[in-house]
Amino acid sequence: MPKDVLVLGAGMVAKPLVDYLLAQPELRVAMASRTVAKAEALVAGHERGVARPLNVQDEEKLDADVAAADLVISFVPYIYHVAIAERCLAHGKPLVTTSYVSDEMRALDVRARDAGVLLLNEIGLDPGIDHMSAMRIIHDAQGRGGRVVSFKSYCGGLPAPEADTNPWGYKFSWSPRAVIMASRNAARYLEEGHIVEVPREELFADCRVVDVPGAGEFERYPNRDSLPYIETYGLAGVETMFRGTLRNAGWCETWLALSRLGFLGDAQQNCGGLTYGEFSARVLGVDAADVRSAFAARAGVAEDSPVVGRLEWLGFFSDEPVPQAEAAPMDVLAERLAERCPYGEGERDMIVLHHDFDVDYGGRGEHVTSTLVDFGIPGGDSAMSRTVSLPAAIAARLILEGKIALTGVQIPVVPEIYEPVLAELERFGITCVERKGPLE
Repeated sequence: MPKDVLVLGAGMVAKPLVDYLLAQPELRVAMASRTVAKAEALVAGHERGVARPLNVQDEEKLDADVAAADLVISFVPYIYHVAIAERCLAHGKPLVTTSYVSDEMRALDVRARDAGVLLLNEIGLDPGIDHMSAMRIIHDAQGRGGRVVSFKSYCGGLPAPEADTNPWGYKFSWSPRAVIMASRNAARYLEEGHIVEVPREELFADCRVVDVPGAGEFERYPNRDSLPYIETYGLAGVETMFRGTLRNAGWCETWLALSRLGFLGDAQQNCGGLTYGEFSARVLGVDAADVRSAFAARAGVAEDSPVVGRLEWLGFFSDEPVPQAEAAPMDVLAERLAERCPYGEGERDMIVLHHDFDVDYGGRGEHVTSTLVDFGIPGGDSAMSRTVSLPAAIAARLILEGKIALTGVQIPVVPEIYEPVLAELERFGITCVERKGPLE
């Protein structure tokens, strides 16, 4: 009997998931999107695919769609996931998302267990493949009597080296606004037994260089709060726990300036009739004629520095009109970045995920790394879309086949999930290369 999968949201990473599910002869896919044309493009006329309109705030329609499905996958913004989970609980249907577990989602755990329903979250890339590849090493080390002393994990989506053609060292394979939202987070981590607190305005001041085998050198800055992962990963007694984001050189100093000077602000402003130069002057509180020099002075850099050059290349000191009548600084920035930093025809993106472990075996130390480098397919799927959506698609198939029988609110840190998902990802060339050696 065919099973019905409801996919909510047809964003930039959904295509590999839909393709994977439609390649399973026992599955039918209902692709629901606010823009039906996007859903139609994804199912591409497949006999087991159907496109539907989506309004996640239409509770009656959402309820009916969930009731008709055997499993729900959500790619809509995370703020809607709890409402979707409530519908899944009401109808006894499993839910899969790639988003972080919110406190509100976590609060559904007991109800989900009582209902025998699985709410699987964080099954994408980061979070997702990072959890699974890390837990495979952690469980192996612990099974051999080892104690993880230090765990550092880094992940980044970047242009492939030959596509790194703009001053920002970055192009967008997912939402520019989401990139900016992530740039507004405070962070916290453990380093050699000491908790390091990083306020949101200073996130990019905590920048170091990381050398990733087979990929090169990158800047890293902390990603959210690393401390809860000590418990999540079962690493009691660990001395260093750090999760970070990777970017190309120059990213941190530029975004530190943007953060400190107000360009990541979310307060709506009247932009009608303003040029980008005038808008920037308003954000800085200076005269438009002095905006370039004022930006440099307040950022603490020379006027001919790469930081100023990046803002100038983006047009933020120019006489070009701002298209929005009203917008927050972060939205003006997001719109401009999306416009100026897209991937060109045939260009590849690149995913870099790197774990670094120190393990103590009672006096004998071992250094372990796990590295994933994946490239997009020219003219085809991006590495970002493959690595985010394929884990969710694989997990959905395994759930429907009864091979993942867990209930409650889960993330992929148990062998029942990560072993088959990582094995299936390897069929698509998405492989984490592990290296071990003595700890120096």
